[in-house]
Amino acid sequence: MRRPSVIAHRGASGYEYENSRAAFRRAVMLDADGVELDIHATRDGGIIVHHDPEIPGVGPIAELTLAEARRLHIPNGESLPTLAEILDLVGDRDVWVEVKGLAPAYDGVLLAILDRGPAPQRYAIHSFDHRIVHRLGEARPNLRRGILVSSCLHEPVAVMRAVGATTLWQEWQQVDQELVTQVHEAGCAVVAWTVNEIGDLDRMVRLGVDGLCGNYPDRIRVAIAPRLDQPSRA
Repeated sequence: MRRPSVIAHRGASGYEYENSRAAFRRAVMLDADGVELDIHATRDGGIIVHHDPEIPGVGPIAELTLAEARRLHIPNGESLPTLAEILDLVGDRDVWVEVKGLAPAYDGVLLAILDRGPAPQRYAIHSFDHRIVHRLGEARPNLRRGILVSSCLHEPVAVMRAVGATTLWQEWQQVDQELVTQVHEAGCAVVAWTVNEIGDLDRMVRLGVDGLCGNYPDRIRVAIAPRLDQPSRA
């Protein structure tokens, strides 16, 4: 059994404020294989890393210019980071970009930022909005793509193939052996999210998931320790 990939959810967000530079620096320090992050576009096409579509006390990111967004600060005192900054910060690691929402006019902007990062071959996108996944795949067929799911699909592989995705991001409570086997038989991968407790992580490892996304990448390392002599597959 090959070990699952260690993916830091919004950076090492169990230790630092989510989607902050500090959280991604901590993920690097804890030797995560990759990070997961959330993006939104400003009204002039700036790609900002932030989970919610609105900034508390300010309003929707989509109504701000990039310059206005950059002047804002998150609760740990840092300014809002851009996607380009985080790509540079994490270097040669996998980056899973969760596209929360993106107007079609800015698809090219996102793809250009990914192209200019230090490790473009290690980037991928995923979303709960499978239409966005399909659209970006139409524009860039070789872009690695995943779908986010928080329900038990009757035919998960069919849903993935409909939008050109090869990775199923499944909420961890709904991952079972039947699902993992079905996805693997189709030549695709399963990432379980968001898994934080050692017992739950261990169960996901035994099921054979390809990636574990959690707030504590060091805990994931503990859970997969017996399999560290084998390469990651996600």
